[in-house]
Amino acid sequence: MWRMITSLNGTPLSPLTFGTMQFGGKADASESRAMFDAARAAGITHFDTAFVYTGGASETLLGEMVKADRDDLIIATKAAYEGGSGRDNILTGFATSQQRLQMDMVDILYLHRFDDDTPLQETFDALATLKAQGKIRHIGVSNFAAWQVMKAQAVAAQFEVRIDIIQPMHSLVKRQSEVEIFPMAVDQGIEIAPYSPLGGGLLTGKYVDGGTGRLTEDDRYAARYNVDWMREAAANLSALAADLGTSPATLAVAWAMAHPARPRPIISARSAEQLAPSLAALDFDMTADLYDQITGFSVTPPPATDRIEEA
Repeated sequence: MWRMITSLNGTPLSPLTFGTMQFGGKADASESRAMFDAARAAGITHFDTAFVYTGGASETLLGEMVKADRDDLIIATKAAYEGGSGRDNILTGFATSQQRLQMDMVDILYLHRFDDDTPLQETFDALATLKAQGKIRHIGVSNFAAWQVMKAQAVAAQFEVRIDIIQPMHSLVKRQSEVEIFPMAVDQGIEIAPYSPLGGGLLTGKYVDGGTGRLTEDDRYAARYNVDWMREAAANLSALAADLGTSPATLAVAWAMAHPARPRPIISARSAEQLAPSLAALDFDMTADLYDQITGFSVTPPPATDRIEEA
């Protein structure tokens, strides 16, 4: 059964989510505020942060910004990226997040990643406790495989709670989540808020023109995206965007939004100027033919059964 996530006053999740990973880091307080205001002006109601983002500055800045419209917004944070998913780590970490956000209640709390070393029963006992106390409204999981989500969902049911939203990676050049994660979420009535619709910046077009950034400076991002066919896909997207008179970032985000599973991609940036092309995807007309054309730039992963002839 689909569990609709709304704000306290019933405002629905927006088609896009704004991620505050840069707040207090590469985006100072002024730029962070400008991005928040731009996101609100575009109709964004869903804002995402995490305990580990920018040493806590992200949660602190976001908490100040949302005060005026708190009941209109859905605020998500994440726990247990470090230190494991044990009860004490979740409860103490979330208490700190609440203090930074200045909130008695947070709409969504994600497990930031799967923890092989902690029994899910202990983890969901902690999450169920927070929900029973009215400190969180919805439980989410980030970076979980489909089987991990379903395993966790079965354990959650033992505590009379459920996973309502997931956060996988998804972009034109990272489509593994389409194989099992997206179909699982649709089947189970779970919302999807995928991250990195711009492929770590690859799909903005700047690397096509020889620019530098995370893909040239961070070994993890280089390993993730420095693949020949991915760079070719980015070049093709940039060429198409030029023909259409738009930004490749707008096309990339609009394409990610248009998946039949109804994902709500997380967009982010270092400045309002950098954010603008992603926000423009909200008003972009992604036709079925254009969607198929862009999809053709990428490598479509085989179905879970690997019977491509039946896909």
